[in-house]
Amino acid sequence: MRPGLTIGEFAALTRLSVRTLRRYHEAGLLEPATVDPFTGYRYYQPEQIPTAQVIQRLRELDVPLAEVRVVLATEDPRERAEVITGHLHRLEAELNRTRAAVVSLRRLTQPEPADVDVELRTVPARTVAAITGHVTLHESLAWYDAAMAELDSAFPPAERTGPPGGHYANELFTEGEGAFTVFRPVRTPRPTGRVRVVELPPADLAVTVHPGPHDDIDVTYGRLGAWVVEHALAVAGPIHETYLVGPRDTEEPSQWRTEIGWPVFHLATTE
Repeated sequence: MRPGLTIGEFAALTRLSVRTLRRYHEAGLLEPATVDPFTGYRYYQPEQIPTAQVIQRLRELDVPLAEVRVVLATEDPRERAEVITGHLHRLEAELNRTRAAVVSLRRLTQPEPADVDVELRTVPARTVAAITGHVTLHESLAWYDAAMAELDSAFPPAERTGPPGGHYANELFTEGEGAFTVFRPVRTPRPTGRVRVVELPPADLAVTVHPGPHDDIDVTYGRLGAWVVEHALAVAGPIHETYLVGPRDTEEPSQWRTEIGWPVFHLATTE
């Protein structure tokens, strides 16, 4: 009676190389069913094929060996799913960062004009419903989503008087963490939960609109900053963003419109 499938046969059935199977054996991920004590030949059983395929899929996703061992060792489907899901979330985040970098680089290397349409605008003082926190740049997107959801829940559409906005302390970009305020203009601002009534001071701004998704919004920031250096005097103060059309309005990123306001002291009129 045959002791099982030879390593070559098992390799052909699983589409894994003999070298890979040997490496999995040495790493303790997939041990042969039997090893001939005299020849050292490895033999596998047909029921090991799904395990080999699971390992290969996880490794294709760059799941660390330690996590692969956890997946294989646990008999709890929920725990196994949690390990895999956690890694998939990390992969999705990495893919998002990669996509944003690709979009930004493509825009930077395209032979398009570097000029932006800029409006000098005086924004009056406003009383708004707002949530403020000290956040890291890494967690800012998740924090923004949660804060906006809380504002939207507290103030339904009938109470809103304008698009939402955000104020970003310069330290958020220069130091990687800082104050972050998101707000909504509403008819009657009132405190609830994390929401506070906030008086936004007046400001002189150089304003431009970034069209589309935020993957390359850094390019628009750079071009607005270059315009400010040439035409005005930047002053201390948070960067203003107004979400004229955003993810909460449409699922089509090409329709998004984000207004960016750079605090300035106006030096002279521009031609």
